Amino acid sequence: MTTLLCASALYKTYGERRVLVDAALELHADETVVLLGTNGAGKSTLLRCLLGLERPDLGEVRVLGATPRRALDRVGYVPDQPDVDGWMTPRELYRFLAPHYATWDVQRATRFAEALAVPMATRFERLSRGEAAKAMLVAALAPAPPLVVLDEAFARLAPPVREEVLEFFVREAPTEGGAALVATHDLDVAARLADRVLLLDGGRLHEFHELHGEGGGPLPARLRSLYDGRATEALAG
Repeated sequence: MTTLLCASALYKTYGERRVLVDAALELHADETVVLLGTNGAGKSTLLRCLLGLERPDLGEVRVLGATPRRALDRVGYVPDQPDVDGWMTPRELYRFLAPHYATWDVQRATRFAEALAVPMATRFERLSRGEAAKAMLVAALAPAPPLVVLDEAFARLAPPVREEVLEFFVREAPTEGGAALVATHDLDVAARLADRVLLLDGGRLHEFHELHGEGGGPLPARLRSLYDGRATEALAG
């Protein structure tokens, strides 16, 4: 079993708030792992620590056999908000990114953008949330990265757009031998995508392997119980 990402004993605090407490996880080839947690649970912080965009207070992370910073050009990352200047268009973004990725595939980017009807000549500041999410997903998948990391990429999308993006992701990612880590607060997304679920609660990670058939529901009863007890506000939104 090939391990693409490994993190151990991660701690992160902001003032007196403990965001990560002895967090550990592994991501293996040919699997999609969903990081589940309510809004504010610390999912984005964990992902940023895994990618080297933020430093944990303690702990170690290896991504594709290297330090996170050295592996960034082999990771497809979609942040919770597009980290793109508003004046840029998707076409300009892809032209900017291409020389930074040795495996950037122009034909793949074009095919994906056409499949998702990305408005290539429209500035990001004028894109809808759904259009921006599609544009960023194309940017993440164009180099065919072995590791894909999504941070609430499906959140707050209109139902038809959400379904379109979910179906596209299932069809196109991850690549063979690759893996995906998807952060969400949406139980439906978790049930549809996950081979494994990691629940982040109180700074700690709880892992679930068997995702179907327990208690007659689409997710294990214990996972649903843990999550439902903390997610009323998130699910209502």
